[in-house]
Amino acid sequence: MQHIKELLEHPTNFSGSDTTRDLVREEIERRWGPTEAKRYDPYSNARSFLQWVKLGYKIRKNERAIRSFTLIETKDENGKIIKRYKRNILLFYVKQVEKV
Repeated sequence: MQHIKELLEHPTNFSGSDTTRDLVREEIERRWGPTEAKRYDPYSNARSFLQWVKLGYKIRKNERAIRSFTLIETKDENGKIIKRYKRNILLFYVKQVEKV
């Protein structure tokens, strides 16, 4: 149980939309089935490579990342959005990692 507790103590910086959450959930379901798709939590068990490394995990050999994206906003000094662009993110699901 240390594994789950540790993940919950260090939440991800997920700030995406329902759309990106659903895209990742669909990919997890395609790869591992509906049971794993129900377990998916963007705040705990899908992280970038560096986030997993910081927690003491490594990506298992031959695992492929799950592609997602986030929208980055640039604001002026008044808080008005002046630019918005898409940034690609590569995520790994908890089934793709192992403790170092």
